[in-house]
Amino acid sequence: MTLATDDLLMELRDRLAPLRTELGNHSLYAEMSSIEDLRLFSESHVFAVWDFMSLLKALQQMLTCTKVPWLPTRSPASRRFINEIVLGEESDEFDGRCLSHFELYKQAMIELGADVRPIDRFVEALSNGRRIDDALQEAAAPEEASRFVQMTFTTIGQDKQHVVAAAFAFGREDVIPEMFRSLVESLSRRFPARLDTLLVYLQRHIDVDGDSHGPMALRMIAELCGEDQLRWDEAARAAEQALTARLEFWDAIQSRIISERRKMAVAR
Repeated sequence: MTLATDDLLMELRDRLAPLRTELGNHSLYAEMSSIEDLRLFSESHVFAVWDFMSLLKALQQMLTCTKVPWLPTRSPASRRFINEIVLGEESDEFDGRCLSHFELYKQAMIELGADVRPIDRFVEALSNGRRIDDALQEAAAPEEASRFVQMTFTTIGQDKQHVVAAAFAFGREDVIPEMFRSLVESLSRRFPARLDTLLVYLQRHIDVDGDSHGPMALRMIAELCGEDQLRWDEAARAAEQALTARLEFWDAIQSRIISERRKMAVAR
């Protein structure tokens, strides 16, 4: 990074700091007081785990060559970063097995007794050629999950490298360690030794995103935006939209948890 792009990156991080702090301190983490609450959380959150891969694959198509004949692309540092992320997210190693973080998360859901049928129906509908909106409807995905996924695909649909990269870097890689750290602290305190796979998933993202992927994602933004102020402005808007969408997602999940808890109390 040049001195100029480094300054622009710092300005953008400062601009996003209030949203990042709000996410890190969200009351949802403390709200989950039972396994039933955690099941509801995971049944919505799994759709964000899935659409992370779509953001990643969109960037892989934009920044690397995925066609034959192969040709070198313009951003070698970003190319390496994306390929490294794909390796870890799509085919990580756990207990001697290779599987994606999405598949690991589903395994954690099954251990919790959460309902994986909606996400399975969604993936099956996509594999049968359904459009995103139709697949979400057919799967009966939670409303808040549908809104979050639709926002992600609106960003992808802009087909601008720096815009998609900003949503990915600031809406996922840069904020996830702090966000998941708050969640792990809450879950470990409330459910010791009962959430092995879920905690492995969360801790993996804290470690990898915090130590390497987060900083690399920020360098990718600097490389793609350069000293073009218009690109930095568009990246800032995309980042703010991604963080706001996550806050709204967390708000809605928390409301769902509280609503279901009240229904169960009345039923008793």
